[in-house]
Amino acid sequence: MADSTSATDGGEAGSDEPEVPEIDLPSDAFDAVLDALDELDPGEPLRFEGFSVARGTEGTDEELPGGSPDEYVLADGSRPTGMSERDLHEALAERAPAVTDWYVFERVVGEFGPRRAFLRWIEDADGETVAARYAALAAGIERAWGELKITATLTDRGERRYDVRHADDAGVPVDDLDAYDDPLDARDLVTFDEKGRYRPLKTAPSLVGGWVFPDLGPRELYEAVETIYPATVANWHREREGELDVNHWRETMERQSGIYGVVKTWDRGEGYEHVNWVAEACCDDSQCLKRREWEYDDETDLDVDGGDGAFPCREPCSVVVSAARKWTRLESEQPRTYEFELTPSEKEQVEAVIDAVADGRIDEIREADTKEGANRYRTRFLRAKLFDDEGNLGGVPTDPDEE
Repeated sequence: MADSTSATDGGEAGSDEPEVPEIDLPSDAFDAVLDALDELDPGEPLRFEGFSVARGTEGTDEELPGGSPDEYVLADGSRPTGMSERDLHEALAERAPAVTDWYVFERVVGEFGPRRAFLRWIEDADGETVAARYAALAAGIERAWGELKITATLTDRGERRYDVRHADDAGVPVDDLDAYDDPLDARDLVTFDEKGRYRPLKTAPSLVGGWVFPDLGPRELYEAVETIYPATVANWHREREGELDVNHWRETMERQSGIYGVVKTWDRGEGYEHVNWVAEACCDDSQCLKRREWEYDDETDLDVDGGDGAFPCREPCSVVVSAARKWTRLESEQPRTYEFELTPSEKEQVEAVIDAVADGRIDEIREADTKEGANRYRTRFLRAKLFDDEGNLGGVPTDPDEE
């Protein structure tokens, strides 16, 4: 199945048929079939994978006693068979995988939309047969969504159950993690990063681990995912349907007002290189898990790659707009020429420090690793050597008038 993994490929070696688990037909599923048939006209089929069922005797060569509307017709490619409700129950019990699959998506999940599309995508319901999916679900189907690992499994009644956790916790026993059952508990899990800092961007790759939702139903799974990554499923679904409404940089900035209205002045008719810098700074895969779909405007693409995320970014987010407000003011300054004396190694060290900060690697650099330009002791040495008592690099003030 596309973008998914399973602990089994289905079936035994040399067999083309997947090994479908034994499924019991729940009374709720059978009652749902009867209710659905009652909503149809006699002879109008209710379709399942591989067969259909209709009310009444229309379409058969046999005349059942009385032609009662409580009698049913099952068609599976061979001669249609008339049967009583008891017979229908037996026939559907023999076809429990197809019936429970219909029941899950038509009655448990419900209406067409983002939730249904997402749950069907998890098990590739639009590309694989019921038999193949049930065999894979019996072993567990794994999907990645941002930093989440979602594992879909199957009960002996055809019900879907989902395990949701941080991808870094794959394989960790549930008892070794903090377990939750209310999807809304995810709100507390996404608020801070591992250092306790507030996460303003919920799709930043800084989600903490150590937790698990081990036994969610279909609706609860959708709610948990949308709580962790708000609107990602909805926008993913809009994109799949060809209905994603993208707001590009220029139109987004033009509608800013109040303290953010200043960003309008950054577009001075001098090209869009500044927006390339913004996208490279904020929208790289290392900074955001969304895939940027917005460009400079409807006719002008940016030169920076939009990323490889599973879900799209339809417009510059509040983090980008807030940063752009600051950069608009900073970039309005006139450049000046400053003269410093650096050794070649010092120049490279300054570059290494900037790279390490920009890539978030400062905490990875060991104190004893003085070969690293951004090593704390090397950086402190450089400051001691090059900064004066007022904190000016090379003793050169930022404003010449301060000399």
